[in-house]
Amino acid sequence: MKIVSWNVNGIRAVQGKGFAETLARIDADCLLLQETKAQEDQVAQALAGIAGYHVHANSAERKGYSGVALLCRREPLQILRDIGQAEHDLEGRVIAAEYEGFYLVNVYVPNSGDGLSRLEYRQTWDRAFGDYLADLQSRKPVIVGGDFNVAHQAIDIARPKANYNKSAGYTQAEIDGFGGILARGLVDSFRHFHPDEVAYSWWSYRANAREKNIGWRIDYLLASEPLLPGIQSAFILPEITGSDHCPVGIDLQLA
Repeated sequence: MKIVSWNVNGIRAVQGKGFAETLARIDADCLLLQETKAQEDQVAQALAGIAGYHVHANSAERKGYSGVALLCRREPLQILRDIGQAEHDLEGRVIAAEYEGFYLVNVYVPNSGDGLSRLEYRQTWDRAFGDYLADLQSRKPVIVGGDFNVAHQAIDIARPKANYNKSAGYTQAEIDGFGGILARGLVDSFRHFHPDEVAYSWWSYRANAREKNIGWRIDYLLASEPLLPGIQSAFILPEITGSDHCPVGIDLQLA
C-alpha cells in the first residue's frame, strides 16, 4: 500500500497544473491532500475526472480556507471527520479512514501565523491532536500524514539559526509540540529510514527558494511503532511540482 501526503495549496489551482497526470505518476493507493481551499462539493467537482479513487473531504466553515481530502483506491471501513472538540473543528483540518489494521489520519496543522499571532492556539491544538491520536491508538495503530507546519530538527530547515524562535514553524514551542505528538508512540518514517539526509518538502515562493533548495521539511508521515516492520520505505518527491510543497510518502506492506 503506497500512501502519499501532499499539501496542494488549493485543489482547484493544482487541477489546472496537470493534477491528473501527476496523480498517475505518483500512483498512490491512498493520497492525503491538505489545504484544498474548497468546500466538499467543490473538491468533488475538481476531482470528478479522476478515476479509480473514492474521494472524501473535510472543509472549513470559512470558504476558500484550509481543508483536507482523502483519495483511496480501496474504500475504508469508515470515515471520521474532525477530532471532536468544537474549538478545533471549524477549520476542516482532520479526516481519518479506518482500515482493518490501522487508522489513516490526514492532518493540516494550523500555522502559527505572521508575528506568531496564533502560537498560543497552535500549542492548544498540538495537545488536543495528540490526545485524539492517543484515543485512536487505544483501538488500533495509526498512520498520520500531512502538513505539520514545523521543522522538527535543525537538519529539517535550511537556515535554522536565522529562523529559530523567530519564524512560524521553527519555535521551541512548536518543536516541543511536535515532540509531544511523537512521544505518543509515533515514529517519523522519513527520519527513521534516512537519519542524516537533508531533504525538504516546502519552499517559499520568494527569492527562488526552491531552485536554490532553501527549504523546510514540514510534511511528515508518522506511524505507530508496531507498524514499523511493515514500512518498506519512506520518501520525498521534490521533482513533483504544482504547489509550494512536494509530496511525501511511504510504502507499507501489511501481513
